[in-house]
Amino acid sequence: METITQILARELDCREDYIENVIRLLDEGNTVPFIARYRKELHGAMDDQRIRALADRLQYLRNLQTRRDEVKQAIENQGKLTEELSAAIDAAATLAEVEDLYRPYKQKRRTRATVARERGLEPLALLLFAQERDCPEPLAEAEKYIDSEKGVDTAEDALQGASDIVAELISDDAALRKSLRELYQRRANLVSAAADKEPEDTVYRLYYDFSSPVSRVQGHQVLAINRGEREEVLKVSVDMDREAALVAIRRAVVKPGSAAMDFVRAAAEDAYDRLIAPSLEREVRNALTEQADEGAIGQFALNLKPLLMQPPVKGFVTMGLDPGYRMGCKVAVVDPTGKVLDTTVVYPTHGERGKQEAIAKLAQLIRRHHVAHIAIGNGTASRETEQMTVELIQKVGGGVSYMIVNEAGASVYSASKLAAEEFPDFDVNLRSAVSIARRLQDPLAELVKIDPKSIGVGQYQHDMPQARLSQALDGVVEDCVNAVGVDVNTASAPLLTRVAGLNGTTARNIVKYREENGPFTTRRQILKVPKLGPKAFEQCAGFLRVPESQSPLDHTAVHPESYAAAEKLLELCGCTMADVEAGTLPDLKKRLESYGLEQAAQECGVGVPTLLDVAAELMKPGRDPRDELPAPVLRTDVLDIKDLKPGMELKGTVRNVIDFGAFVDIGVHQDGLVHISQICDRFLKHPSEVLSVGDVVTVWVKEVDEKRKRISLTMRKDKL
Repeated sequence: METITQILARELDCREDYIENVIRLLDEGNTVPFIARYRKELHGAMDDQRIRALADRLQYLRNLQTRRDEVKQAIENQGKLTEELSAAIDAAATLAEVEDLYRPYKQKRRTRATVARERGLEPLALLLFAQERDCPEPLAEAEKYIDSEKGVDTAEDALQGASDIVAELISDDAALRKSLRELYQRRANLVSAAADKEPEDTVYRLYYDFSSPVSRVQGHQVLAINRGEREEVLKVSVDMDREAALVAIRRAVVKPGSAAMDFVRAAAEDAYDRLIAPSLEREVRNALTEQADEGAIGQFALNLKPLLMQPPVKGFVTMGLDPGYRMGCKVAVVDPTGKVLDTTVVYPTHGERGKQEAIAKLAQLIRRHHVAHIAIGNGTASRETEQMTVELIQKVGGGVSYMIVNEAGASVYSASKLAAEEFPDFDVNLRSAVSIARRLQDPLAELVKIDPKSIGVGQYQHDMPQARLSQALDGVVEDCVNAVGVDVNTASAPLLTRVAGLNGTTARNIVKYREENGPFTTRRQILKVPKLGPKAFEQCAGFLRVPESQSPLDHTAVHPESYAAAEKLLELCGCTMADVEAGTLPDLKKRLESYGLEQAAQECGVGVPTLLDVAAELMKPGRDPRDELPAPVLRTDVLDIKDLKPGMELKGTVRNVIDFGAFVDIGVHQDGLVHISQICDRFLKHPSEVLSVGDVVTVWVKEVDEKRKRISLTMRKDKL
């Protein structure tokens, strides 16, 4: 039998010693970002996502082994565990297979077969099910079991009871269930129909007469059908060729030529119709849902990462506009560090006079605070606010640009305990305007304050297993925060909480320590924070930046454990720390290659991957990986859906990537859809193969439906 290490090595196509090292590091309490970044020699430079996949699979395999042991112990307690059964349980590759093997020994609720056994009919059932050549004729044999006191009044009653027992035995056959499960996977169809005879035109109309092979049904279709069923708009079933399934069962249990053959055949049909088919239908539905959930969670995580890693628009005074009708447009002006300078409320949707008053007031704020950029939330009334903003920019004479910002989750944040602590004197609505402004300045620092599920870059997120979704999304947030690094002297407690090795308590203690003692001046000083011990420091130190430190290494992602290696590397290359500070280092990688990477690593006392990471950090101390990505699109004018004409070329930003395409912001209030077939001229299994949230793309207008406010776009000019 394969060990867990061997299974993981085979599945991940990775060396066994690397797998063993990662398992050991995880068991020792090391975080995924720390392992991925600072223990590359031990795992062959796996990235965060691969290590998380390994950790998830490790947990499943350990749970599987635990369940195997529980099942074997339960059967052993009944005195029925044989060597063959024990080996079969050990060889079971999934929890479903283990449960199939346990099924005959499991304590069942009272069934028809249970009643028949109580009436003493099990010997008759076993005799007939054995189908020996000398098996007596069933009806004649059944007469021996007539017993009115036990409720068996006729031979037919005895045969019915025996049939119930045989049907349960067939249903509990692990090998048969496995083969039928595989048959369902190959041959069954997922079918949905309208629940009403005359259905209304709803979002589920595509599924009023729908059928797809189980093996080919798409995840988004499964999730839509499930939701339609919950809302009682759809009726759903798994359609399987009954005769094909019965043929498989007969081959497994019926012995031709026996006098009991017809009896067993009838029992097999009863077993399928009454016990196996309903059970397998539930299994198939559950498996499809689980698969669709994992796919949707994976897509959500895939979309979340580029959204969090959007390049910040740093160093500018920014105005945030949270549009609204009745309550007006909430306004907040923040300085380049995100500190609030001014707030107000204007009413641009309350007639022409209200709009002109809003423009005058906002123009005054722009001039007073030298606002460079305006961030507009994309919710209610954002179209009217955008049009007002264009007039505002013209009024102040230009020099200001704007961007529509995804405000998903802003209201959740503004009403949260965290926002109340941060802005105790601000109205809830004004807090969301501050959040919108900061989302343009530094999306990552602001979005970490919000539950990732509320950010709105997935499908059916409310239908997902919430614990699993949270786990996956929290992992993405953690990876992004640690990839960028955090300024320990300016970061908020929510941002610090996402740093590897820190938690809510230690993050708050860091903030409290710097409030009481002033800014941190070295990384080592972080060890003075209450409840932040050596292990937590080891995990978090490399991800925390200390710009106020005298040591250039404290500004980088070089871990304190590698400071000596960094100094030795500089010495080998004929450089000094002064060169690092001045930014005048030569290409260290080339110098190391000419010196000999292996020899240099040996002399520095680290592995080659760590040496190359240190060299890269020294050459760009304090670098932000987001700066290497395309800058966000800032606009100075606005388009209306009426202005769009087929064939028009536009620049847009990808807002969401889903199974069947991508939604692109083209500067109109309504995002346009690029169907998967319109993304490129080759076959795509999924749009994420080509597109990510935040990508700036060129699109052409394919079709505009003003009435339904739908815009169809293409990225293929040949498809116009």
